[in-house]
Amino acid sequence: MKEMRYRPKIDEHDYQFKTKHVKEFLSSGSKVRAFVMFRGREMAYTEMGRTLLQRLVEDISEIADVESAPKMEGRTMSMVVSPNSHIMKELKKAQSDKYDDKKPEKADDEIVEKTSSEE
Repeated sequence: MKEMRYRPKIDEHDYQFKTKHVKEFLSSGSKVRAFVMFRGREMAYTEMGRTLLQRLVEDISEIADVESAPKMEGRTMSMVVSPNSHIMKELKKAQSDKYDDKKPEKADDEIVEKTSSEE
């Protein structure tokens, strides 16, 4: 499981950069725990963190499913997202294709042996 930390007052570029990494983690088949850390007076504005996590869910909805909804744990609000079944099927297919490509084909070996024994 990978983790990505956000802050309630995150800048747009920082948000996009971190979200890009979350998408890469999900595309590789990892679950991601996204959390928002609050400090001091930010604790009075926890709805900003919930809004941020909901925005993240909307941005990654095509490749991820929410496994656990956002919840407060002390000074952090966290949620877990996992790759959806479509992404996992593609990963398994790519891995099986990669494994099949590495297998030596016996048919070519048998043909070589037959031609050498006939001579």
